[in-house]
Amino acid sequence: MKKAKLILPLPLLLLAAFFGCAPSSHEITSPEITSGELRQHIKYLASDELRGRKAGEEGDRLAEEYISRQFKEDGLSPAGDNGDYLQKFSFVASTKEGDKNSLNITVNGSSIQYTLNRNFKPLSFTSDTSLTAPLVFAGYGISAIDSLKYDDYAGLNVKNRIVVVLRYSPDKSPADKYSAYSSIMAKIFNARDKGASGIIFATSPPGTDGAEITSFQEPRLGNSGIAVIAMKWSDIDSLFALSGKNLKEIQQTIDTTKIPASFEFAHTSVALQAQLVKVYAQTANVVGFLSGNDSALKNEFVVIGAHFDHLGMGGEGSGSLKPDTVAIHHGADDNASGSAGLLEMAQYFSSRVQSLKRSLMFIAFSGEELGVLGSDYYVKHPYKPLEKTAAMLNMDMIGRMKDSVLVVEGMGTSKGWEEIARKENLDSLKLKLKPDGMGPSDHASFYKMNIPVFFFFTNLHTDYHKPSDTWDKINYTGEKAVVAYAARIATDVANLTEKPVFSKVALSAAQGMGGDRQGAKVSLGIIPDFAEDVPGMKISGARPGSPAEKAGLKAGDIITKFGGKDVKNIYDFTYLLGTFKPGDEVVIVVKRGEEEVQLKAVLEAKK
Repeated sequence: MKKAKLILPLPLLLLAAFFGCAPSSHEITSPEITSGELRQHIKYLASDELRGRKAGEEGDRLAEEYISRQFKEDGLSPAGDNGDYLQKFSFVASTKEGDKNSLNITVNGSSIQYTLNRNFKPLSFTSDTSLTAPLVFAGYGISAIDSLKYDDYAGLNVKNRIVVVLRYSPDKSPADKYSAYSSIMAKIFNARDKGASGIIFATSPPGTDGAEITSFQEPRLGNSGIAVIAMKWSDIDSLFALSGKNLKEIQQTIDTTKIPASFEFAHTSVALQAQLVKVYAQTANVVGFLSGNDSALKNEFVVIGAHFDHLGMGGEGSGSLKPDTVAIHHGADDNASGSAGLLEMAQYFSSRVQSLKRSLMFIAFSGEELGVLGSDYYVKHPYKPLEKTAAMLNMDMIGRMKDSVLVVEGMGTSKGWEEIARKENLDSLKLKLKPDGMGPSDHASFYKMNIPVFFFFTNLHTDYHKPSDTWDKINYTGEKAVVAYAARIATDVANLTEKPVFSKVALSAAQGMGGDRQGAKVSLGIIPDFAEDVPGMKISGARPGSPAEKAGLKAGDIITKFGGKDVKNIYDFTYLLGTFKPGDEVVIVVKRGEEEVQLKAVLEAKK
């Protein structure tokens, strides 16, 4: 029975319009894939009301409710935890200061007590620690000895000391030749490698970029193994004055001459406590299925997936490409477009379920923007044993088609995939077929579990990961063609006589989520595991034919040393990788279960 239309008073109608009220069920009724319904789904999911759908936040929950409601109305069977559609999981959303954070500096016998969040704050890279140590000034904290003949640590003993460093680099030009050495993580790594037990970052001078104590970009995860705090410029300037020095003049001298001016503070001792507490949040995948009709094949599933989370309000550390802007990152293309495609395909197949031999599993993933957390969780906690999954089709950013171009990846993951992809191209799309099964989206979680994949993608654009990725910029005609095309492929795969045979794809130019540093000249070819926060860098596998596979790295290994240097997190690894060149042999130490294993890899040029 059709629901009666609700008549709202004018003020509530205006509020509903302002907040992007979700379409009601009677507005989305066509069993066909239509541009109009894709628009309605995207317009709501990318509305101001959902505030960027950041995993664990209210907009994320509203998206879960919306997708669950659509699944129910389309007759999908629930495949969540408690007889509903939600597969809930927790993740580390952020960190906050614990009870044990203090900073006291003694100069010539006089003690100065500093106040948390007014004078200093622990950064999310810090390890929990309590220490007392001498204080050393290490300029910009940069060691670029071979390339630039510059080293702030030259002749400076920092072992078991705390170093104070300036932000950025002595090169203030847009071309900044020190940029490879001036990131926060590069400076932390350098200080720790020199033996420092802690590092204090001075904010920039008042009135300049980076002057606020809250302006440091902080990732969700990343224990550096030493104490890391930020301290206001004015407070550090006062310490310099007590030693008869002027911080601003020293900075200007370094900037002008490009000559370090490091020194140890005389008669100065720092007593520092740092403690951070992990803040967990909960989100959920939305999972439903349609049962196939072949008595044997209906026990196998073809997964159709898309992630629905995005970046929320953006800001530093969010992944935004406008990190200085705190505003709703609407995520219309990334990935309300894929979520809308998922919903339209669920509705489409619910009216054609009698034609399916295999069952279809529809999964809207959360946590993709945090490192494919939702799909990683699903493959570890599948609704049915994972060997019952015949294939996975993923849609991520399918809304900005230009010149009829559609990228389809995964062609090498099963024999016959390319034949199906070409056969079902009834709309004469300009297909860019790629063999790789890895990539920075949820199909990667299935590929690494030896499941054949298709990945549909209409390419990057200038609004990617910016607030300007809005619903009105979607090419709805193009998206309709993509979703219809994906539905035809899903039908073919669901009705194959034999289960698709998985094939690994050799390392190619498409590095995907290979864990290799942007701009690095070499590749190791590991697949990072972002789902677990462990000391070191855990991997979920090695790409076929890669130096990592040849060296013997395996899924579950935790890299703890690379080239003789400690690896505490993925940032250490990416920094270290950039210091090598093709052909270098690198010793890698991994933790494998309770064992420590030493391996050797010959690095290759990044393709």
